[in-house]
Amino acid sequence: MLRMTQSRSAEQAKDYHNDALLKSDYYLNDQELRGSFNGRLAKRIGINGPTDKFIFDALCENINPITLKPLTSRKSKVRTVGYDLTFCCPKSVSLLHAFAKNDSILTVFRNAVHRTMRDIEKDVQTRVRKKGKDENRITSELLYADFVHQTSRAVNREMPDPFLHCHCYTFNATYDPIEKQFKAVQFRDTMRDLPYYEALFHKRLADGLMKLGYKIRPTKSSFEVVGVDPKLIRLFSKRTNEIEQIAKEKNITDAKELDKIGARSRAKKQKGLSMDDLRTDWERQIKTLNLPSVNTSIVSVQESTSNALTADECIDHSLLHHFERNSVVQDRKILAKAYKFGIDEKNVSITQINTAFKKHPNIINVKQDNRVLCTLDSVLREETRMVKLAHDGKDTFAPLYISAPTLSLKGEQGRAARHVLTTKDKVSIIMGGAGTGKTILMQETVSMIEKTGKKVIVVAPTAKASRDVLKKEGFADAQTVAKLLASPELQKYLQDQILWVDESGLLGTKDMTALLELATTFNTRVILSGDVRQHAAVAYGDSLRILMDAGIVPVTVNKIHRQRKQPYRDAVYDLSKGHVMAAFGKMERMGAIKTCDENYASLTNDYMTAIGQGKTVLVVSPTHAQGETVTKAIRQTLRHAGKLHGKEKPFTRLVNLNLTEAEKADSRYFDSGQILQFNQNCKGITHGTTLSIMQVEGKCLVMKDEKGKNVTASLNDLKGFEVYRKEKIDLLKGDVITVTRNGVDKKKQSLNNGQVLEVVSTAKGDIIARHPDTKALYTLPQQFGHLAYAYCVTSHASQGMTVDEVFISQPASTFAAASMQQFYVSASRGRDCLHVYTDNKEALLDRISQSGERMSALELIKSFPSFTPC
Repeated sequence: MLRMTQSRSAEQAKDYHNDALLKSDYYLNDQELRGSFNGRLAKRIGINGPTDKFIFDALCENINPITLKPLTSRKSKVRTVGYDLTFCCPKSVSLLHAFAKNDSILTVFRNAVHRTMRDIEKDVQTRVRKKGKDENRITSELLYADFVHQTSRAVNREMPDPFLHCHCYTFNATYDPIEKQFKAVQFRDTMRDLPYYEALFHKRLADGLMKLGYKIRPTKSSFEVVGVDPKLIRLFSKRTNEIEQIAKEKNITDAKELDKIGARSRAKKQKGLSMDDLRTDWERQIKTLNLPSVNTSIVSVQESTSNALTADECIDHSLLHHFERNSVVQDRKILAKAYKFGIDEKNVSITQINTAFKKHPNIINVKQDNRVLCTLDSVLREETRMVKLAHDGKDTFAPLYISAPTLSLKGEQGRAARHVLTTKDKVSIIMGGAGTGKTILMQETVSMIEKTGKKVIVVAPTAKASRDVLKKEGFADAQTVAKLLASPELQKYLQDQILWVDESGLLGTKDMTALLELATTFNTRVILSGDVRQHAAVAYGDSLRILMDAGIVPVTVNKIHRQRKQPYRDAVYDLSKGHVMAAFGKMERMGAIKTCDENYASLTNDYMTAIGQGKTVLVVSPTHAQGETVTKAIRQTLRHAGKLHGKEKPFTRLVNLNLTEAEKADSRYFDSGQILQFNQNCKGITHGTTLSIMQVEGKCLVMKDEKGKNVTASLNDLKGFEVYRKEKIDLLKGDVITVTRNGVDKKKQSLNNGQVLEVVSTAKGDIIARHPDTKALYTLPQQFGHLAYAYCVTSHASQGMTVDEVFISQPASTFAAASMQQFYVSASRGRDCLHVYTDNKEALLDRISQSGERMSALELIKSFPSFTPC
């Protein structure tokens, strides 16, 4: 692990040095490894060597310790003093080092740390603002003090656990060789690239350990050493377990928030201990639990073996992973994943992976400022093909109406309908913002098309949109895009007809290209209705925006009808145009921006008031973790109000891990207890089969089917499945749940992903639930699993929904998932009222002002003509 923690004041930095770094957190008499000043800037100043309190404090005050003059020109008391970059060993490595009789592991560790710090230093930048410039310049000079510690913070008055880690306190100073002066560091890119540096550190550490003879076992986050019992790892991870438990109780997943938990929950330091004292106590803990002792001689019995993996295969794996969901990826993300994939391969070095990346025939590199962005030749060709298919259809059809018929639609809606009815183009795009009445427009336009004798085949990307929302609006035969693409029988109906794709902004490039190929084959007109300002596809390629950027001119519908009150409508309109600051100001004047409290009392009180008035409501949060926290508060309030009844009954729910195809081929992402469910037939496994993992043996999974029969299969042979983890969900009569995967109930009635149901009974083991609109009853078998509470949803799940009042829970812990699109979708769901609960208004505004749009391959090539290929 590699963490980066900011110091915002000189006093804070000096206290940290005196209280944590210099003496170590744990005051162990003989574990002190004296710190040292490192980096090219330390050499320039003349202080490289052992750390000194006077020098450290001077640097914290931005004073050159040699000249005693200001180091950089920054005089503000409120400034970033520096960052603590903390390099952490896997627990098995810490255990082997703690019980070893030599420093061989320590040497490998320190070498990996210093080499990675040199990489960070090589990339370091400073801001350039002179002579009208506004850019960053690489300086390649840093000054940092490193402190190696060998134990973790104690938990509950117990002895500290073994934990080999190094704090590299990096001061906010560098040297600009052009301006010939000391300046502040621009750390933003360092923070952005932290996963890359972490992967470099882990690979170097693993390579060094394999040279010592240890065998490496890859894990999802890094690696462990083979031969160290996992039970020992769990025993000596008390501090990690403590933080994870607190995080679980508070549903916190954000890395910064986890660091804050660690800071707040630290135990008091212990003094006067020796490493011999600690080893004695560690051995006592091991014997008490009857665990095997740490075998420091495993190097002699565990020979490191090669898996015959090549550098090219590491790059191919990374490309498969990243380009499943993106068209453009930074080079360092690709490399980081490749290093991680080859972490246990002693014959594949970092240099070899870098060389394989540079020589890969499918990768296109474009340099932008001080970073490199990549796409694939195959992605570029597919986008080009999609655009060509749309352009080739221009002016190729006779219009459905020579002159537009009389319509009840007025204004922009009428103009959009007339365009569709009179165009000669194969592809038409209707761009309509949230709440602009696209459904009403669609209903009348389809009716007018059918009067010409043509049939309209209606599809949507999601089951919820096609089988729930569209069917409610009168399109009973609406299907998903996936079903159309997979069904030759359905495709026959396209011949010489019209295909209407609703919510087309959710289509990736692959599916959009496939639809346009079908349209060409069957002489079909295509109408794409959607909004590029809302969420895009999970799969790579924001296809609707690519088509528009390539010259397929949309007809737009901007007038909002959903919001009934003018101030709310104006705020949503501003969001639809990307004017976030103006929208936020209007929301504040409306009283919509509120301070969230720890127990969510304000949200739940407002929620109960709304449902008490008979209003339809929706609670939205950017993350599932925050949604679970809010759900707990809402359910507790509903239960106290008598809205939920009976005794809670536990059921198992299945949570999709959303692994990429590359991850599904990687055994480190699998564990016992996980569930595999198959979407297609696969080597003796039929569609719909559910298998439970009992054991992972290399690339093989040992599983059981629903009848208890053993099934063993290699990951190389398994295709078309999803991976789930089990969680408990407690249900009461009156609970509102949502279906999370298409399926059928006990009566073979269809259950659609996103469908909302109200629990009627759980008395006989199954879940009896009622549809809120049709009142139809469904019987979900106890083992169904694909369900969740429906009290709080993500903005992705909320897209397409309309309610009276919308409640957005967006504290700082969710800001990593915040974006302009996320907030626009969330805020635009309500008709009458908007409530936004946050604990940091300024930071929220900053986060939602940032676009979540993904760059396309065509944009990468066309937008940077002045940048040269790498």
